[in-house]
Amino acid sequence: MDYKLSERENYLRCLKGEIPEFIPRYNIGTWTVLPAFMAAGRRIPGPDPYGVEYVATAETNGATLPKPNDFILTDIRKWRDIIKNPDISHIDWEQLAKKDLAGRDRNALPLFADVSAGLFQRLITFMGFTEGLCALAEEPEECRELFAYLSEFSLEVERKLICYYKPDGIVIADDNATNLNPFISLTMYRELFKPFLKLHTDLALENNLYLHMHDCGRCEDFIPDWLELGFKAWDTAQVSNDLLGIKAKYGRKLILCGCWDSSGPASWLSSPDELLREELKRYVDTYAPDGGFSYVAYVMGTPGDPVYDRKQKIVDDFYNTYAKGWYGR
Repeated sequence: MDYKLSERENYLRCLKGEIPEFIPRYNIGTWTVLPAFMAAGRRIPGPDPYGVEYVATAETNGATLPKPNDFILTDIRKWRDIIKNPDISHIDWEQLAKKDLAGRDRNALPLFADVSAGLFQRLITFMGFTEGLCALAEEPEECRELFAYLSEFSLEVERKLICYYKPDGIVIADDNATNLNPFISLTMYRELFKPFLKLHTDLALENNLYLHMHDCGRCEDFIPDWLELGFKAWDTAQVSNDLLGIKAKYGRKLILCGCWDSSGPASWLSSPDELLREELKRYVDTYAPDGGFSYVAYVMGTPGDPVYDRKQKIVDDFYNTYAKGWYGR
């Protein structure tokens, strides 16, 4: 099937609250840009700009995580002595943007700039979950002052990205929930995190950019606040949330990028191929109606494993032969 719109034009139509020409396939890797000097830790092993050491494992498909039990901050009251915002005054942003965007067809794919503004995740990488959650409960004012300091840096990064990368939108990633519930209360979210999040969303909206939220786990409690701040899309919209209820309530006001059960039998390498195909069809037929949906299906395994590669090809082929053209049938 031939399509008139590029992936970028099609997804921008979604962000405007319209039904797209074809179901988009959100790809955080190819649609998102992260400045090269910030990639250490976030995407490749090594120390991040704050000195947190990240490691990768085969079990996480190469995804990086803070090195276990090697936290740089053990007492939130001493953060001023340890946490130092990176110095970016020497960076030639024009040349950096040229390098990071080399070979990218700006008309073909959307571009979202990752401004690394997730304050919950940042605190946990500094302190670990036990000390980080205790700090939020016991020393909220110290946390608030740390967040204000960290936001000075991420806001400056956002300004540079807007100026030199000229993205279609800004993505903010902050995984703050388990599969059952958020790590923090809605009250704490609104008092300690939302004011700083608003600084970033206001800056993006002032520059006519779209807002995309990345938040894993059962984090649906925060959706009203996201919409109030101007967010238009959410990944990975995991099945631990009431996705059908969310879709019915908000419609095309919030694009659900995800909705795939990555932990269910259809995603297992040991399951029959036919189960995967049946679940893919059910998945698309359930969430595609009336728009507000982006295909993000996959199987769990290690690239290079013949079984994984074969089953992932089923997922890819299904998108191209059935899902993509769903609205045209």
